[in-house]
Formats: sequence, structure tokens, C-alpha cells
Amino acid sequence: MSEPVRVGHIDLSFHDAAAREVENVLVAHGHRIERSAAPHEDMFRRLGSGEVDVLVAAWLPDSHGAYLAPFREQVREVAVLYEPYCLWGVPDYVPVQAVAEVADLLRAPALQHMERLIQGINPGAGISRFSTAIVSQYGLHAAGYRFETGTQAQCFGRFVDAVAERRWVVIPLWQPQWLHHRYQIRELEEPKGLLGGTDQATVLVRRDAEQRIGTAALTELAALHLGNAKVSELDDRLQR
Repeated sequence: MSEPVRVGHIDLSFHDAAAREVENVLVAHGHRIERSAAPHEDMFRRLGSGEVDVLVAAWLPDSHGAYLAPFREQVREVAVLYEPYCLWGVPDYVPVQAVAEVADLLRAPALQHMERLIQGINPGAGISRFSTAIVSQYGLHAAGYRFETGTQAQCFGRFVDAVAERRWVVIPLWQPQWLHHRYQIRELEEPKGLLGGTDQATVLVRRDAEQRIGTAALTELAALHLGNAKVSELDDRLQR
């Protein structure tokens, strides 16, 4: 029996959702799948060391480019699944006249109503690095705002609870993600450009695994495009 194709994804649910679509293509071409998940830095380390054959997916060039750089020549960029980007958002009931951009957090009425904790996910995520820079460069600490890393449950659960109680909160988030499929989240303008640009969510395949995966499977993978809305929907299905 041939070796399984080892498919790794970053340990966030929307990466899991996208990985399942890639795995479906591989299974259709007769492959067995050995799937795994890990935090950002560890999953890229595994790809670089050959512990996984396929990574779904690297956000290039901004969010994950530095993780890929040490071994870029060892992998092939096979497909762009969707076009992700990072954002700071607020629930849609927060008036746009009150809070339209990040700097508005330092003015009334945000100073009276906005909660000061900006709850994030793990420290290796691009949105975590970007959010730390935003708090610093906009001087948000002076008004009591703080960004904290944590788990997905802490980040997403806090937003869900806040919406149920119509509290004013900022969520450091990204597209695609299941919360967008279930809630109306308004993006704050961030004119300093600290959130990076729009990336390409790229399926990476180790070059030493290409022959085993096969031309037919790689060709079909190259044509696979899901888009942000579809990945958010697939992510939401996993939650349910």
C-alpha cells in the first residue's frame, strides 16, 4: 500500500475547513490522507523538515511569508484557495458615525462605550502581530486599551457574548472566518496600513512529494478556488 499524503493545516477552524476540500481532491485521486494541525510556526517547521507533504494554506506574502522564507525553494505553490486579509471589526450596531476608523477609539463616544480589552488568538498569527503594532502606534494604551493573545474560544466567544448583550467591542479578525457568515461585522478603517494587505491563501506542496501525489491530482488542485465567502460558510458548518 502506498504511503499516505500528509496534509497539515494551521490549527484554526477555517484552515481545517479549507484543508478538507484539498483532501477531497487527493482522495478522489486514490490517496490516503494523514492529516494534522499545529500552531503557525510549528506547522511551517513541520513542512520545512518534511514531516508534512502539503500545507493548507500559507497566507502570502504578508502574514506567513517570513515563516516560509527559510525553505521556500523546497516547496511548490500549487493553488490559491481564497484571498484573506486581516481586520479590526465592530458589531454592526456600533454607529459608523461614532466609530469609523481606529483613531475614533480615542474619541467620544467610543471612550464612554467601548470595552478596552481587544481579545486576540495565538501570538504567532499575523493578526496578533498586526494588532500589537496598532495598539502601540495609535497610542491606544493611553486610553486603557490592551491587546491580549489567547485561544479561539476566548476571542470568538467574547464577541458572541458581546453581541448578545449589545456591548461595544473591537474584534481583531480576518476574512474568511465563520463569524462573518453568522454576524454583520463592520471593518474599521486603518489608514496606517498596519494590518497588511490582501494575501493569497496558497496550497504548498513539498517538491519531494510531487511525484508521489501525481500530475493529475496536482493539476486538479491547481484549479481549486474556494473564495472567502465559501470558506466562511464551510467554517461555519464545522462549528455547527
